[in-house]
Amino acid sequence: MTRRRFIWDRELDTLVEVTPDYEQPGRDDARNHLTSDAIYDGLRTTDGHDISTRTKHREYMRQNGLTTADDFTDTWKHARQRRDDYYTGKRGTVTKDDIGRAIHQLETKGRK
Repeated sequence: MTRRRFIWDRELDTLVEVTPDYEQPGRDDARNHLTSDAIYDGLRTTDGHDISTRTKHREYMRQNGLTTADDFTDTWKHARQRRDDYYTGKRGTVTKDDIGRAIHQLETKGRK
């Protein structure tokens, strides 16, 4: 069985079979999108604002008190460390000894 390849033709609104060596015209290398503003071309928010450049996107985010997930990288890393410390008993964990000590302090406090 031979392998067949199809692409979506927007003009015909259907799949079209192409040869194995076919390359889409005007297809950019994915890395170019990371180093240019091409990913912003024609971009709009759900409420219709134009954010088709990095500057417009950044300004919109600032005006509306929004941020992107990459701003939380360190926050998540530190929160993970605190959780790990808590669950391994390094910090913040309440032990039986802590409870016993608290009970003892409460009992002796009333005797004074």
